[in-house]
Amino acid sequence: MAVKIRLARMGDKHSPVYRMVVADSRSARDTKAIEVIGTYNPLTNPATINVKVDRVQYWLGCGAIPTETAKELLIKQGLIEAKPYVAPRPKKMPPAKKEAPVEETPADEQPAGEAAAE
Repeated sequence: MAVKIRLARMGDKHSPVYRMVVADSRSARDTKAIEVIGTYNPLTNPATINVKVDRVQYWLGCGAIPTETAKELLIKQGLIEAKPYVAPRPKKMPPAKKEAPVEETPADEQPAGEAAAE
């Protein structure tokens, strides 16, 4: 079973509050989670993040993969290390094949084999 750490939306219309949950990656966003490990309120200034540190470390140790948003929140809390972005290297193109230049003969000059045939 692939396990992810992600956010489940709670709250009313236009006032979201999120729970940070551990859930099966195949399940829907707001379905039953394996465990609730924290909350996130983006409406407060600054945004409020509450996390159970020991449970996050346990699930990361078990191989749970955080989603992009959850990963950013965990980086802000200092629970995981931010890796610098490394741009992908461009693929090397194979060297172009050089064709031998074709020498064109003028119409008045004919090759020796054709001149003898006439």
